[in-house]
Amino acid sequence: MQKEDFASTAEHLKKVVPLLMKYHVPATPTNYALWYTYVSNTDTPLAKKIDDSIEKSGSLSEKESKKLYETYIEERKTNEIEGFKESIQSLATEISSTMELTLKDTNTFQSTLENTFSQLARVTEEALSMEETLKVVQKAVQGSSAVQESTLFFKNQLADAQKEISRLKESLNKVSEKANQDALTGLFNRGAFDAEIETLCAASNPFCLILCDLDHFKIFNDTYGHLKGDQVLKLTSHRLLKYCQNGIKAFRYGGEEFALLLPNQTLSGGTQVGETIRAGIDKLVIKDKKTGLTLNNISISVGVAQHEKEESAESLIHRTDERLYKAKDLGRNCVVPSPFK
Repeated sequence: MQKEDFASTAEHLKKVVPLLMKYHVPATPTNYALWYTYVSNTDTPLAKKIDDSIEKSGSLSEKESKKLYETYIEERKTNEIEGFKESIQSLATEISSTMELTLKDTNTFQSTLENTFSQLARVTEEALSMEETLKVVQKAVQGSSAVQESTLFFKNQLADAQKEISRLKESLNKVSEKANQDALTGLFNRGAFDAEIETLCAASNPFCLILCDLDHFKIFNDTYGHLKGDQVLKLTSHRLLKYCQNGIKAFRYGGEEFALLLPNQTLSGGTQVGETIRAGIDKLVIKDKKTGLTLNNISISVGVAQHEKEESAESLIHRTDERLYKAKDLGRNCVVPSPFK
C-alpha cells in the first residue's frame, strides 16, 4: 500500500511542475499544494474553478490562486479540526448521559436494598410466611440484576469511547501537524511560529530567537531557476532540523528566511547554536546534474537575541531582525548577537 501511495504521489508531482510552467504560475508552496490537489482530482469544485479561470483568461492570477487556496485547502483543514472537536464533544455528552442513567439505577437499587432489609426485618418480628419472605428476596435480586446490566452497559460504552477517543486524537494530531507545517520544506510554518513565540514570551523562562536568511538567494533563483531554488530551501531546512534538539524548533519564517526558537537558552548559548548553523549551511553544495558543475556555495546570515523580561514578541523579533541585517551589512555569512541588558 505504501509503495502504491508513493508512486501515486510521484506521478502527481510530475504533472504539477509542467502545469505551473505552462500557465506561468510561480512555484510557491501554496501553488504547489493548490495544483497538487488539482491534478490528484481530490476536490472536484476546486478543479472546476481552476478550469473555468484558465478557459477565461488562459492562466490563474496570483490573487485567484490565493483565494482558491484559502477556500478549498486552508479552510478545509480548519473545518476538519472543528469536525474532530464536535465529535469529541458529542462523545463526551453521550458518556455523561449514560453515566447519569447508571447513577440513577444505582440510587434506585440502593433504595430497593434499604426497603428489602426493612422487609427482611419483619421475618422475625412479624413471623412472615415463607412465600412472603421469598417475594422480598426476589425483589432484591431483580433490582440487583437491573443495576448489574446498567453498570455493564456503561462499562462497555466507556471501552468503546476510549477506542474512539484514541482514533480521533490520532486523526486530530495528523491534521494539526499538516496545518502547522510548511508544504515545501516540512518545517513549522509562520502561523506555528507566531503561536510558539507568544507562548514562550508569556512564560518566565529565558529563551533565544534566531533569524537567518539565505545570502543572495534572489540572484541564485534568477540564475538557476525556481526548481533549484526550492532544492536549496529543502536542503537548508533538512540541515536546520538536525539542530532541533533539547526543545529547539525550526520554522520557515517567510521566503528564504528561517527562524529557530531555543527554550531555556541564554544569549551565549544561542549565539553558539547560530554559529553551528552558519557553519553547517556553509558546507552545503549544490551540483547541476546535467552539467556536473558545482553551483555557487550556499551561505546564511544569522541574527540572535535573548528574550528580555516582559518583552513582547514583536519587540524581540524586531531586535533579532536588526541583528540579521547587521550581519548582511558586515558581508553576510556571519552571526551577530543582540546585546542583552
